[in-house]
Amino acid sequence: MIVLHHCSDARSFRPLWTLEEMGLPYALRMLPFPPRLAAPDYLAINPLGTIPLLEDGEARMTESAAICHYLVSRHGPSPLNVAPEEPGYAAFLNGLHFGEATLTFPQTLVLRYRRLEPPERRLPQVAEDYERWFLSRLRKGLGRLEGGYYAAGRFTAADIAIGYALLLATRLGLAEQFTPEAAAYWARLSARPAYRRAREAQQAALAAQQVPPTDLPAAAS
Repeated sequence: MIVLHHCSDARSFRPLWTLEEMGLPYALRMLPFPPRLAAPDYLAINPLGTIPLLEDGEARMTESAAICHYLVSRHGPSPLNVAPEEPGYAAFLNGLHFGEATLTFPQTLVLRYRRLEPPERRLPQVAEDYERWFLSRLRKGLGRLEGGYYAAGRFTAADIAIGYALLLATRLGLAEQFTPEAAAYWARLSARPAYRRAREAQQAALAAQQVPPTDLPAAAS
């Protein structure tokens, strides 16, 4: 049985969404955020204290985009994967990493220095700079959409990797600055039945395991 350790709306939502798209059986173990502080026992199985952690037999993985790639490769065949011999393979790999390194990373700095740090440690200029960084990269990076998706003319794990960054943007109040193309792309992704099932699975697991959802404090005015 695949086990996914997850905080609500954290990067671990990527593999959760992938599991739902593939219809794979899994166990979802919810953790309060941040787990390294709120659930210190978790460090015994993941010394990094980060989310996600995927356990699949002897395999242990902690990088969300890599987990998505692993799932569609190891538990395929799946249309979510793009094979090396397909024309869209390079774009597929690029999208997996674009979603994390280029789009999610700057948002973590916005989140930290606008929301999570105590007021005396917040850095409005840093948050503003990295908000602009994210929006600029999003606008320029989505110029390669093929048939409404990032690679191979179909929905793949690359769209899940990017889609999580768009989910995070909505949580941070940045979605109102999406270009029409980005907004339409996000609407397509978030309308998928498996995305909605992943949201429902997350909420059900939070309630069943009595774990509070991840709290994003309101931005300071």
